[in-house]
Amino acid sequence: MSGGPVKRSIRLPADLARALADHARARRASQTAIIEAALASFLSPDAADRLEASLSRRLDRMTRDLARLQWHSELTTETLALFVRFWLTNHVALPDPYGQAAQAAGKERWARFVETIGRKMESGPRFGEKVDKCENIRID
Repeated sequence: MSGGPVKRSIRLPADLARALADHARARRASQTAIIEAALASFLSPDAADRLEASLSRRLDRMTRDLARLQWHSELTTETLALFVRFWLTNHVALPDPYGQAAQAAGKERWARFVETIGRKMESGPRFGEKVDKCENIRID
């Protein structure tokens, strides 16, 4: 083959041809230029390296996201454990005559608590976000 351009005839599915034409129009480029760039990229020896780098960046981001989720899960567990320990330490069981009234009040308070959590989860900001902003504060 000579060093000049070589003419090729190809057939494209109608939807792909429309997408190519739309893309060329939007980019104000010829369809030939777009096809040349796509083929050059596809046949490039470093295409695999670029794909690997792209996947590596995505995996790194996912790893950071998972670490953040793990941290929030640990925060939730520790917060709950601290609250339960505090509650059990500071609240004694009620004698029987008051038990039923306390149970009724407890159910009502629980329902309000669950409602409040639902509203907070919908509207934000969340406790974990506030804690993220206060990383340098340590409570021992």
